[in-house]
Amino acid sequence: MTEKTDRLLKIVSLLERDVKKYTPPLIDLLIEKYGKDPFLILIATLLSLRSRDIVTWIVVQELFLHAKTAEQLVNLERSVLEKIVFKTGFYRQKAATLQHVAKEILDRFHDIVPADKALLISITGVGLKTANLVLGMAFDQPAICVDVHVHRISNRLGLIKTKTVEETEQVLEKLLPKHLWIPWNNLIVVWGQNVCLPRNPKCNQCSLQPHCDQNI
Repeated sequence: MTEKTDRLLKIVSLLERDVKKYTPPLIDLLIEKYGKDPFLILIATLLSLRSRDIVTWIVVQELFLHAKTAEQLVNLERSVLEKIVFKTGFYRQKAATLQHVAKEILDRFHDIVPADKALLISITGVGLKTANLVLGMAFDQPAICVDVHVHRISNRLGLIKTKTVEETEQVLEKLLPKHLWIPWNNLIVVWGQNVCLPRNPKCNQCSLQPHCDQNI
């Protein structure tokens, strides 16, 4: 076992212990309430882009009272959809994206969300981060979802040195054992939302200090 791998496993162990005190990530909350419905996970992930989980979770629950299937979402009046998703920001763009994605699921994939990365990202509006999160959380496929938290904190810890999220995904795939690909996003997102903040991180409250590049 290399020194970096040993440090990584210690970080994971500490995170698994300490994230329990915080609210779980959005998709964990969704699965607990609605089950592993790939379509609902896809829609919630799209809504969460550039929005805080706490806000998105409220909006997601309201949206699913009106539309829980691709057909229902496509047929929802645009003005009603925009009003529902307003609080997540970029509401006009998001409403248009949600209905476009739902229509693609209906027309191209016969109302079944594809469990394939290439097919998912072939849908306009579905990026690599969204595709990987859906693959991991809905289909239990090993996939590393790299959002701003995962990119920033993986670099801040000193586990990697990358400049783009695409590069981060490639390097983490080599560094992380496959069984940690899905959990890594969940653990890091919670830590990034509560402790390792983008600005003024709470280093004095961080159990990862002994294993962080900021302190080594």
